[in-house]
Amino acid sequence: MNQQAHPAVAPRHLHADLPRDTIVAISTPPGRGGIGIVRLSGTRAVEVASRLLRLPRPLVHTQAQLAEILDPESEDPANARRLDEAVATFFQAPNSYTREDVVEIAAHGSPVVLEALVRAAIAQGARIARPGEFTERAFLSGRIDLTQAEAVRDLIEAQTLYQAKIASEQMEGALSRRIQPIKQALVHLIAELEAGIDFAEDDIELMPSAVIVNRIEAIRETLQALAASFAYGRVVRDGISLSIVGRPNAGKSSLFNRLVQRERAIVTATPGTTRDLVTERVSLGGIPLDLIDTAGLRAAQDEAESIGIQKSREALADADVALLVLDATAEALSKEEIALLEQMLTRRAIVVLNKMDLAHGNSGSEVASLRGGNPAAIETSALTGEGIAALREAILTLIRGEGKEVEAGLMTNLRQQQAVSETLQALQDSEHAIVANVPHEMLLLDLYSALRSLDALTGATTPDDILNLIFSTFCIGK
Repeated sequence: MNQQAHPAVAPRHLHADLPRDTIVAISTPPGRGGIGIVRLSGTRAVEVASRLLRLPRPLVHTQAQLAEILDPESEDPANARRLDEAVATFFQAPNSYTREDVVEIAAHGSPVVLEALVRAAIAQGARIARPGEFTERAFLSGRIDLTQAEAVRDLIEAQTLYQAKIASEQMEGALSRRIQPIKQALVHLIAELEAGIDFAEDDIELMPSAVIVNRIEAIRETLQALAASFAYGRVVRDGISLSIVGRPNAGKSSLFNRLVQRERAIVTATPGTTRDLVTERVSLGGIPLDLIDTAGLRAAQDEAESIGIQKSREALADADVALLVLDATAEALSKEEIALLEQMLTRRAIVVLNKMDLAHGNSGSEVASLRGGNPAAIETSALTGEGIAALREAILTLIRGEGKEVEAGLMTNLRQQQAVSETLQALQDSEHAIVANVPHEMLLLDLYSALRSLDALTGATTPDDILNLIFSTFCIGK
């Protein structure tokens, strides 16, 4: 094969230089509880655990057994007092989370007992685990790739069941399965180009430029579909903010309370009641949604209202989605509302005609003319609940994209998005090289660069400093 390009993308061998020491950590959340778990992983996990516990029989793979935790302060280990009862479970390498010997000790959730277990394990030669080190070892041993490792963190941090389901799909390799055919197509193209160069003297013809372009375009199209998943994947993972704006007394706070399903914001008949931002996180279709109730937009009556209106404008500018609430009983639009309607045309927004329970005789007004417009305003009554279900559905449609199927294997973070963007850029550079009639040896440099960026998505060529940054965001014990 061509020796100038190939060494630049030799993947880091994940199975080399695996850690040999044994690590220990508390794997349950801080505080008191019914159960607390201390986890050991490494070549001496069984040996260390056996010195902490009085076991009725030797540890056997996947079999849990009742054991006694020995008092670490006992002078005679053979006759040590019992500190607590525990259940010890052994997972023998390579059939464990880390592909090392793993022992989990489930004791009563007393911080004192759990910390004593950890200190005793350290005294026997284990060391305290770094944040995310158990998952890092699973990655280094080849049990999971980097997208699956990131999904572990996403599952732990999930706030809704839908987030947990998406993270679970990623843990099972949904994203990896979307990437694999793309990578295979790229590797096959590189291999054929390399063969054409290395065996040119054997009368093997070089691949025609038009064929190369078609092959690269096919790879790019599939990769662009993956790149497009990032917008929705980021929303699923991080949530989205929605700012409710409008003039005073349009029913913004009442609508806000309806959406959060409790009396969160103060509601009175006096215009301008809301002076400051009121924020609440809810789940809408499994997507975290930060609802922001704002002060009514009008000429401020005093300094406090002026500050509140300024905050409202800032919240509107920062929000991912805007909800413009209009009073369906009003005859005419205010200057602020006309300006807001113009803004809504250039961003993701929904117009709501509220107080429809009072507006049935107001069909000829300027506000009523927005009914059935393009896009159609959502008609609601915060008092009766009319239209609230339709409003929720409109928000979800706006977030997801109308008629768009949610495909398994979403990109959910900026690292993944950057890796795909770099791959697409390298493929584009390779197409430019073909147009410029660059020799295939040089064209391969761009294709290998694309492969290197694609490998970084799953972790095959990811630098150690990036790995350290990723796993340091995990909790200790995972």
